[in-house]
Amino acid sequence: MARKNASDDPLAPVTLAVGQEELLLDRAVREVVAAAKATDADTDVRDLTPDQLQPGTLAELVSPSLFAERKVVVVRNAQDLSADTVKDVKAYLSSPAEEITLVLLHAGGAKGKGLLDAARKAGAREVACPKMTKPADRLAFVRNEFRTAGRSATPEACQALVDAIGSDLRELASAVTQLVADVEGTIDEAVVGRYYTGRAEASSFTVADRAVEGRTAEALEALRWSLSTGVAPVLLTSALAQGVRAIGKLSSARGGRPADLARELGMPPWKIDRVRQQMRGWTPDGVSVALRAVAEADAGVKGGGDDPEYALEKAVVTIARAARSRGRA
Repeated sequence: MARKNASDDPLAPVTLAVGQEELLLDRAVREVVAAAKATDADTDVRDLTPDQLQPGTLAELVSPSLFAERKVVVVRNAQDLSADTVKDVKAYLSSPAEEITLVLLHAGGAKGKGLLDAARKAGAREVACPKMTKPADRLAFVRNEFRTAGRSATPEACQALVDAIGSDLRELASAVTQLVADVEGTIDEAVVGRYYTGRAEASSFTVADRAVEGRTAEALEALRWSLSTGVAPVLLTSALAQGVRAIGKLSSARGGRPADLARELGMPPWKIDRVRQQMRGWTPDGVSVALRAVAEADAGVKGGGDDPEYALEKAVVTIARAARSRGRA
């Protein structure tokens, strides 16, 4: 979710939205526009790209209006502004006009850092919109979406939604909106499964779950479906590795409550319960065999083999057999 600084007034003279997550940047803009229109329904909104903001353009946009109308001026990709236009913006920051809100969208980083620093020094309201590359960040995003909507969703449901939808925040937000509109009461994993079963079956994590549970046929079916729907092989090997490592970590950990083990192993408590169920047929030797299979598959899909699909199928079969090693002992 976007993080805001202490000065959280959408109608502050200058709002600085920093990051590369398009959904969060768009939301930062919509929040300012909505606040302005709530104050003045006739608010004039100008949404500009760097090529549209030439030297002198900003001065024209922020000049007093004969009708004293409120304005919102949005500048996207501010890091790409020309040097002369940056001078105009910096000059404006030192003395912003009344009834006008300037929204600067900046990717962050080294490019255009002078403008970024100037806006911060001028006391701009800042909204952080970082790219969410980590699964934990996307999970937190989904939880916050449900919370913002005033609805309750179980941790398993949130994780299932992330597993099913993937990394696209717009699709995740849309999925939450649909579930909130269609489902009454607490949203659980079964509800998510009913709505997104096709997506979930194509999920790399579903392949991994079926493999570490020793369900060979189902794992292979999910694998083939995933590949046919465009899931990248490297994502599948990553999910398999995470599944086997989780088995290994929990099997070697000391006994204890899920909350204590979660802190020790860096897993959410609900996942501790799931992995405990999955690890019943595993032995230490089985974990070693499975990890080697994952390593071979990873090498195979990254150019070390002629057939990535065969490398993945071989790994899935080996892992599923390893999951039943205790029963064969």
